[in-house]
Amino acid sequence: MAEDEVTSMTETERKYDVREDAPAPELSGFSVRRPERPDLLQATYYDTEDGALAANRLTLRRRSGGHDEGWHLKRPAGDGRTEHHAPLADEVPPALLELIREEVGDRRLIPAAELRTERSPIIVLDEEGRELAEVADDRVSATDLRSGVERTWREWEVELLEGAPSAVAERQLLLDRLEATLLEEGAEPAAAMSKFARATGRTALGPEGEEDDVLAPIDPASGASLQHEGEPRSSAQAAATDAPD
Repeated sequence: MAEDEVTSMTETERKYDVREDAPAPELSGFSVRRPERPDLLQATYYDTEDGALAANRLTLRRRSGGHDEGWHLKRPAGDGRTEHHAPLADEVPPALLELIREEVGDRRLIPAAELRTERSPIIVLDEEGRELAEVADDRVSATDLRSGVERTWREWEVELLEGAPSAVAERQLLLDRLEATLLEEGAEPAAAMSKFARATGRTALGPEGEEDDVLAPIDPASGASLQHEGEPRSSAQAAATDAPD
């Protein structure tokens, strides 16, 4: 990939909270390929001083490690999100800056959060060996660079791959089957909509002050949000999908 080349793709994924001491996903009933060793990912998320990107539900990160290291710009799109990817570089690629010019204007981008992730990706295969989905077992350590608060959590992230069905109904069925299996293994829908939101203490991205956008404390043993007994999850918490990571 040339230094100034930007590629785009649509992501469809779901996230789940899981206990720190839970075993790796077994995924009984699915054919899978397991990693020989975990990937170590180091990401820095950028935003303006006043959080213009997050307010517009956009995320911009520089990530090293893994098969897709580089710069990633993500925005909501239909039933998933669009990811624009540029090669790894020290500065934000100009082509990505152009894509957020309307939201950022002439404001300066600064580091907003740092994430360190140990990722064990499990690939779900069909009968012919095509790659349908990735189930990433992520152990995350994050630092909110504005407040200095550090947070750690574990999550399982399911993302459809190129071999997944093209029909919307079939894609949803595959996601639902994987979800049912993961829930049986002890997972629950993620408390936060994205890693960046969680790193900065929120359940979702969007204008600050929106109702239910503050993340409840996380129980390190269960990985679950510590809400009051009997208190229902907000719609944002329950539908932890389709938001930029």
